[in-house]
Amino acid sequence: MAVVAKNRDYSVILSPVITEKATRILENNQVIFKVSPNATKPQIKNAIEALFSVKVANVNTINIKGKQKIFRGIKGKRTGTRKAIVSLAKGQSIDLSSGV
Repeated sequence: MAVVAKNRDYSVILSPVITEKATRILENNQVIFKVSPNATKPQIKNAIEALFSVKVANVNTINIKGKQKIFRGIKGKRTGTRKAIVSLAKGQSIDLSSGV
């Protein structure tokens, strides 16, 4: 049964994370995405399965607090982010170089 992507799936998954570490864990069949701060693990799993047509085995999330910064004497704070490490089922893969 094919899962159809909906508009809310695009609001859950914000962007893929493409760093050295993210490309290194691709070998372990895992992909990192920047996700909405209030997204739950089941929502992330359903969105990935709908957008990329793959089977997700596991989802781990990381909340990163925003840093305190001072710019020209004015104190401020960067916004926090949330990342999801998505483990794909055996034999599944996501090509991040092509557009969605």
